[in-house]
Amino acid sequence: MVVFPNAKINLGLRVVAKRSDGYHDLDTVFYPIPLTDILELITNKESNQPEFSFASSGLAIPGGTDQNLCYKAYQLLKKDHPGLPSIKVHLHKQIPMGAGLGGGSSDGAFMLTLLNEQYELQLSNEQLKEYALQLGSDCPFFINNQPCAATGRGEIMKNIEISLKGYHLVLVCPGIHVSTKEAFQNIVPHVANPTCEEAVMQPLTEWKNTLINDFETPVFSLYPAIGQIKKKLYENGAAYASMTGTGSTVYGIFDQAPTLDNIFPSHYQIIHNFVS
Repeated sequence: MVVFPNAKINLGLRVVAKRSDGYHDLDTVFYPIPLTDILELITNKESNQPEFSFASSGLAIPGGTDQNLCYKAYQLLKKDHPGLPSIKVHLHKQIPMGAGLGGGSSDGAFMLTLLNEQYELQLSNEQLKEYALQLGSDCPFFINNQPCAATGRGEIMKNIEISLKGYHLVLVCPGIHVSTKEAFQNIVPHVANPTCEEAVMQPLTEWKNTLINDFETPVFSLYPAIGQIKKKLYENGAAYASMTGTGSTVYGIFDQAPTLDNIFPSHYQIIHNFVS
């Protein structure tokens, strides 16, 4: 069975409070976008094979198999469903990693749903979300995979009616690694006003003034090149531009397909998507 784990962008990201468990309360809107990895699962029918065989292609994935969220998803379900068979997994990686696009989280969440469907575990969406939260704060979003306002660690979600249909989305990935820990260290939590949900309900022309990613200020200070991406997207006609997550990808939303030839350094990855 083959599935296509998709990326997401954050429409705004506010840090509301520091929690007693060490996490932060967030306020954001998750929006799925049509940039995908390719995940294949095959039941291993050969004897004397490991319970989980993993191979990958496309973008290089750092770390060993035991650090991969697909493997961790399998182990989570295997613990409660010991009858899960030995499997082979192939992941073709196309979503840039460490870029605020949620690619690893999506892979892990899609692995949970794939195992649930393939082996008829009969887990509900709520149960899958509980497993997904053990993989990462934004993993539960990919279970429903619909635009939603998210609070708490990102796991408290409310579906909202918002569509970017007809707009052109451009992702600019500079390949700069932004440490999430470092980004959070330079954040002062505060109440979001307006909330991200309230902001996205305004006309897109107003988002520039009201839809804010709190991480931009500290990240742009540490990595000015990322701030320059946002500046250049606006200079070239973006109706709205923002960093997604804690970076380093910056996206621009355009009314029409933009021409961005020779705007950015040649090693930057520029991804064009028509958001449908």
